[in-house]
Amino acid sequence: MTTVYKGRAVEFNLEEAHLPNGRTVQLEILRHPGASAIVPLQEDGQVVLIRQYRHAAGGMIYEIPAGRLDPGEAPLDCARRELAEEVGQEASQWERLGAIWTTPGFTDEKIHLFLARHLTPVGQALEHDEVIEVVKRPLEEAIAMIRRGEINDGKTICALMLAYFHVRGEGSWVNR
Repeated sequence: MTTVYKGRAVEFNLEEAHLPNGRTVQLEILRHPGASAIVPLQEDGQVVLIRQYRHAAGGMIYEIPAGRLDPGEAPLDCARRELAEEVGQEASQWERLGAIWTTPGFTDEKIHLFLARHLTPVGQALEHDEVIEVVKRPLEEAIAMIRRGEINDGKTICALMLAYFHVRGEGSWVNR
């Protein structure tokens, strides 16, 4: 393995991999510590979304609150921290919706997805590089925003769909 770049959020490596077919190949792998993402759902059925500036996406996009795991941090602890920091809320009820691999062809990033309910305000605490606007929409409207192409962030689409099915009683599963 050769480390090409190591930053605060990711590490980029050239790695030798032994494939199940017996071949050996060199792969470019982006190592990431993982993350947690939250669907904050109010009692009135409104989901708390954020519009966040994302340079790589070319501007403001709709997302759910999310953030990178700190070393040794449990996914639920990360989710609690990010909910408070990004939208200024805490939740007394947490449900695991599952986890997703973002792009397993070149990164090991895994995002843990949670549904947060019974929200109370605690005050937003944005980091210096975060530009975030809090936006509330009925969960059904957030699903319609996905259909219209207004929400196209992968983790957000996955988490909102899982939350929608869960809230409707159509999904009591947890993907690992």
